[in-house]
Amino acid sequence: MSDYRNVILEAVRKYHQETEPGTAFEPGVTEIWPSGAVLNEDDRVALVEAALDLRIAAGPSSRRFESSFARRLKRRKAHLVNSGSSANLLAVSALTSHLLEDRRLRPGDEVVTVAAGFPTTVNPILQNGLVPVFTDVELGTYNTTPERVAEAIGPRTKAIMIAHALGNPFQVEEIAALADEHGLFLIEDNCDAVGSLYRGQLTGTFGDLSTVSFYPAHHLTMGEGGCVLTSNLALARIVESLRDWGRDCWCEPGENNRCLKRFDYQMGTLPEGYDHKYIFSHVGYNLKATDLQAALGLTQLARLDEFIEARRRNWRQLREGLDGVPHLILPRATEDSEPSWFGFALTVEPDAPYTRAALVDFLEARGIGTRRLFAGNLTRHPAYIGTEHRISGDLTNSDIITEHTFWIGVYPGLGTEMLDYVIASVREFVAAHTRAAH
Repeated sequence: MSDYRNVILEAVRKYHQETEPGTAFEPGVTEIWPSGAVLNEDDRVALVEAALDLRIAAGPSSRRFESSFARRLKRRKAHLVNSGSSANLLAVSALTSHLLEDRRLRPGDEVVTVAAGFPTTVNPILQNGLVPVFTDVELGTYNTTPERVAEAIGPRTKAIMIAHALGNPFQVEEIAALADEHGLFLIEDNCDAVGSLYRGQLTGTFGDLSTVSFYPAHHLTMGEGGCVLTSNLALARIVESLRDWGRDCWCEPGENNRCLKRFDYQMGTLPEGYDHKYIFSHVGYNLKATDLQAALGLTQLARLDEFIEARRRNWRQLREGLDGVPHLILPRATEDSEPSWFGFALTVEPDAPYTRAALVDFLEARGIGTRRLFAGNLTRHPAYIGTEHRISGDLTNSDIITEHTFWIGVYPGLGTEMLDYVIASVREFVAAHTRAAH
């Protein structure tokens, strides 16, 4: 039987080699995506191998990935889930657990965040009956500041939840110190920033909890998938319960009696000896991933350093190539940081002789993919109009981002020729419009 297996897997490698499209770049024809998965024959083989074993639920690959990923990101525990959005939902929901006693977040408590971001950083706040407090960000870094966060903290503020924008760390050490000073929880949305460093320390290691996404646009992919990480074992236990239907039992799937007292519990008003596998201590979900996803995650994880370096190299090429282009605000790394970049943000100055829309149309017509800086100012979207929230200060820069900002790709699938073409295209457009204005 093992011979058949080896034959199949070797055939998969050959299939990949024979069918993988060529890498020749043809300007204006080859599409330059802003993001995407970078997959090789090891990834394809890993998926087929997991399929041959019929590992259709969470199992050994999931546990191996959790252990490896936690070590790589220097956290004690990692819990694999079905998406980065679910990871954020679990991270916030964990802070509402009765097991936290007096520190638990209750409906009406506030969570400081930013207005210019992705909805799933904010949605779990609302979904748990909490109140988001929106702060503005800086142009260039696209992150908020410790000063803005400090001003946003009020009597009912109990937590801070912020994403590292496009892989660029916010001043997380200072904001973690603020959280500690005020007795607040800190959640780092690290979905766009795996491998980023702030003052030499990995992002995702400053907060009580951090989250990661494995959607194809991100640093590692499982197709779908995400992760919640923490070094707080009490929080880890809560996250696991919430992920796994809210059950109190901590047996792995297929295990029956890890605690050796499965029929000895009495909890709630249940009868003595009720089966611990069916005692529920949280109102939870089923947000687990599968071994098929984890198998892909393991082969991707082996290439993480390669991916991070490619993203940094591509960002540097764009930054150097576009330096000095009139009326464009170029991105900059937060001071004392070394980002693992997700994208390259460009903001057209409001008084420029051309518009963001015109530049985006020009690039898209040339096959150069662009994306908005996510939601821009979230408070202006239909979903959030009428929801309970508070705005700290003004959202001037978030509004500028809404009108004038977009980003282009730096992901590892982009080569030097492609980025040279992007640079030349931006410069050509700006030069033509600047001449016309004069």
